[in-house]
Amino acid sequence: MVTAVKYRKALLNNDIEESIRETMKGISERYEIVINEIGFDKNHIHIFCGAHPSMSPMNILSIIKSITARKVFEAFPKLKKKELWGGSFWSTGKYIGTVGEATNEKVVRRYIKNQSIDKQEAEIRIKQLKLFKI
Repeated sequence: MVTAVKYRKALLNNDIEESIRETMKGISERYEIVINEIGFDKNHIHIFCGAHPSMSPMNILSIIKSITARKVFEAFPKLKKKELWGGSFWSTGKYIGTVGEATNEKVVRRYIKNQSIDKQEAEIRIKQLKLFKI
């Protein structure tokens, strides 16, 4: 599952990531959702999880988005007014994929773990290219 911060704002710093991780632990216990991997980028999050077949993927993502947003706004109240103009934390957009024959669990886990690392390396390369541009 992938969901982005509203307006694609780069708000996912270390403090907010830690708040979301802690909240996800509580969600996992309360709703019996197994959180296998969480990957953060500056403006979006990847979640690799599983749950009982009676829970739809949309329901799982709705639970995660609503509870994490509430907890982030409680911990960082200035975000809502200053950065998001009184709006919601997560955008309405989302991506939900499943693990199956074409994609296995190992590939998905590796992608999520390396997501922010790849982005950081790309940003460094872009900055280096700008240094040499005349």
